[in-house]
Amino acid sequence: MTRRVLIVDDDPVIRASLAEALADDGITVSVAEDGARALAMLNDTEPDVVLSDVRMPDVGGLVLLDMLRERAPEVDVILMTAFDDMPTVVSAMRGGAVEFLVKPVNLSRLRQVMTRVFQDRRLRTRAAANGETDTPPGDFLIGRDERMIEVYKLVGQAAATRATVLIRGESGTGKELVARAIHANSEAAREPFVPVNCAAVPNTLLESELFGHVRGAFTGAHEARRGRFALAGKGTIFLDEIGDTSLDFQSKLLRVIQEREFQPVGAERTEQTEARVLAATHQDLEQMVADKRFREDLYYRLRVVEIVIPPLRERRSDIPLIAKHMVKRAGATLGTKPVLSDEALDRLIEHHWPGNVRELENCVLRALVIAAGNVIRPEHLSIGSPSRPTAAPLSSLEHIEREHLTRVLAATEGHKGRAAEILGVSRPRLNRLLKKYELE
Repeated sequence: MTRRVLIVDDDPVIRASLAEALADDGITVSVAEDGARALAMLNDTEPDVVLSDVRMPDVGGLVLLDMLRERAPEVDVILMTAFDDMPTVVSAMRGGAVEFLVKPVNLSRLRQVMTRVFQDRRLRTRAAANGETDTPPGDFLIGRDERMIEVYKLVGQAAATRATVLIRGESGTGKELVARAIHANSEAAREPFVPVNCAAVPNTLLESELFGHVRGAFTGAHEARRGRFALAGKGTIFLDEIGDTSLDFQSKLLRVIQEREFQPVGAERTEQTEARVLAATHQDLEQMVADKRFREDLYYRLRVVEIVIPPLRERRSDIPLIAKHMVKRAGATLGTKPVLSDEALDRLIEHHWPGNVRELENCVLRALVIAAGNVIRPEHLSIGSPSRPTAAPLSSLEHIEREHLTRVLAATEGHKGRAAEILGVSRPRLNRLLKKYELE
């Protein structure tokens, strides 16, 4: 997927600083000094995202937003201004902006927003293709650990029913793979599988994203749009990171599960749905219920069947199986036959893996790039020295996790985006870890 951004601001210093920050992240950047120039550049630059100031001479950001919604509705718009007054924010969000940033723009916050926007674009692209009905080749659950065997059993039992399933586990453990396995083994396997990362879609857009909207439902809604529930049809809709949703959205989702119907934004009538709901989270929903941050009735509706995926550090005997599978799959893609040395495999087994299977996959892929030949050795693994004996107490695990985070941050010079990618965790998960270990 392309990553092209058009920056629109009448201040040349701001244009230059924002352009430099985004270019450093590998984004293709174009700049325009006002809204009129930005519109003239649309055909040549073909931006995926427009990052525009609100207050500019002649064609300001809000006017530009309206014109983009008409001329290029596929472009995501982020507005920014030094005037963080409520009417401007409301106008921007109702007009279809995906985010609103207050000047001076924090570059870390900008990168976080850009990451989320491009994730959202990928989700929309997949939804437009009517979902995915089969598990992607090579992406399946691997493991012989007793706890994973129990997961397989629950997957089989859940697949035989249409019950709602709550999948729990740390980031990177493979919650979506479990959801896909349930779908692929169910009677609805030939129907769409529609994944939605609730944390990647702003709360202001989540209702429209899932339930759709009618033409004229809000400023910029020039055409009716089907939501994810409609796209799922009789298949499966997977709501990842359900714990990140607002209470208002939770109440609407509860009605969908209870009544099997939903109401598109701006519509007068409801629509029926036959989609099965699978949800996942890494958060402590019980504590969130106690804190009144998650609806208790929705919690019990989602938790008809519960599947808990163990973290990778608790099933170390599976690491060789997973690592070898990943190396073989990557080699097939590259047209090579790489192998893991015994020393490298020992290092992988001893590592703590705070980012779980996702971190392991990233580690293997980096090693394949670094290794000059077809043999992956310990020096090709970016995971430091062996972390601990298996029987070490929990406090040692926390110490190791903190040290690993420290090393990764040092290697990336504090760049959170690159650190999260290396660790194989989401940005929100990384922020929580940094706060936990006082590394912010």
